Amino acid sequence: MKSKSNTVGSSVFNRRSALALGLGASATIMMPYIARAQSLTLRYGHNNEPASVAGAQADWFAEAVGKHSGGDLAVEVFPSSQLGKLQELAEAVSLGNIAFSHNTAGGIGSLYEPFAALDTPYLYRDVDHLMKVMDVNSPVMQELNQGLIKAANARVIYAHYFGRRNLTANKAVYKPSDLAGQKIRAVPFPIYTTAIEGMGAAPVPVDWSEVPTALATGVVAGQENPVNVVLSVKLYEVQSHLMLTGHMSNAEVVVMNEDTWQGLSDEHKEAISAASLEIRDRATRTIMDNEEKDTEELRKLGMTVIGPQDGLEVDAFRASVEKLVQERFGEKYGALYEKIKAIA
Repeated sequence: MKSKSNTVGSSVFNRRSALALGLGASATIMMPYIARAQSLTLRYGHNNEPASVAGAQADWFAEAVGKHSGGDLAVEVFPSSQLGKLQELAEAVSLGNIAFSHNTAGGIGSLYEPFAALDTPYLYRDVDHLMKVMDVNSPVMQELNQGLIKAANARVIYAHYFGRRNLTANKAVYKPSDLAGQKIRAVPFPIYTTAIEGMGAAPVPVDWSEVPTALATGVVAGQENPVNVVLSVKLYEVQSHLMLTGHMSNAEVVVMNEDTWQGLSDEHKEAISAASLEIRDRATRTIMDNEEKDTEELRKLGMTVIGPQDGLEVDAFRASVEKLVQERFGEKYGALYEKIKAIA
């Protein structure tokens, strides 16, 4: 009989099925066409294009896992929403249909609601503060991770800096009143629609896979994302203005199915943990190093960039957004916000 890889995270035979049969990740699974698995393959699905940093870091992670496991553990990456949209990918990890995915903290909030608080606009003092909060060993993340494991059978293995989110549109915007009546694409989760509404616009939830078409056809008049995304997806071809609102500092959160994690050997767990540390730092450095360069490149490609020095009223956006956030989430997330602020 021939040897084949055992693919974990498939809809045919997932980790929960293995555990129900009393089989661990390193067990020999006897089927008519399998003698003994020579390696373990884990599936990683995400919504980003491979050319983006968020997409590239999934490939880097796969390479790092192979390196740290001596080639015994493989990660197969499916980019560009091949395995589903944001919500579907989050649910697929929870169910064990795939082993890994990455999402915004707001997206992870669809599995365990308190996670959404991590994507609150104007919450972090700077990138260093954000990354200290998002470290899996921080008190905030340890608490949230335990809740996520219990609620959704998934755990955060690392998070990397994703960038400061800025507004794009086909006209100059300087203050919230300039967005009155404007339909702006929002990530389809409550904390994001609240951010857009607080900025003065009408939020229209649109999955990322549909955003370029929605902008080109006028379904929405603008969107918000870090500059590396605007550049890599060529949104400058359908948007003329970039406003440096910096209204949200994001970390992209990589989650793993908990049953899959618990079923791994100690050696495989160590390989994933080592790869997580390596890629978290590599992706964060890459985005931080490129933010100014990417902004300048967008200028060269014809976008009009408007910052505070050009009359952009960032304080007005901050006040408007924070007022609405407090009204909608202050009672629910107030204690968590205080814990986040306390991290030095």
